[in-house]
Amino acid sequence: MSSDITGLLREHPFTQGFWPDHIARLSAMAGELRFQPEELIFHEGDHSSLFYLLISGKVALEVLSPGRPVRVDTLFAGEVLGWSSVTGDNGKQFQVRALEAVHVLAFDGARLRHAFEKDYALGFWFMRAILTVMSGRLQAIRTQLLDIYSPLAGTSK
Repeated sequence: MSSDITGLLREHPFTQGFWPDHIARLSAMAGELRFQPEELIFHEGDHSSLFYLLISGKVALEVLSPGRPVRVDTLFAGEVLGWSSVTGDNGKQFQVRALEAVHVLAFDGARLRHAFEKDYALGFWFMRAILTVMSGRLQAIRTQLLDIYSPLAGTSK
């Protein structure tokens, strides 16, 4: 199973550019989990310590609005979720729901942080990848806000 996890890590977009020994260290810390359609992976505000690499399936990122959850994004295989557990802020920013059968690699955030303290290069590559994810998500939100709040073409004040 460890060689399977190593292969999944090597192929995942998040770990592109990681050194082979970093992949090996991450492989030793990873666990495989599966979720069924409509299963909640975590709730907004949960104090989960898990960080996930999405291997297959798709999930909805949702915020809780009075009366119902509102989907703000959909994540697909090759993406990540639960990055707040890596920063030490275990309170989840979103609720995450499986939209179809989902397969993930899960990592304990405290264990990852400990590994980063021992191996600064691993920490650098991992945090660089996290920042790339966060930057992409902020850009997606910016685009959504521009779509919502931009004046319609042809209208004037």
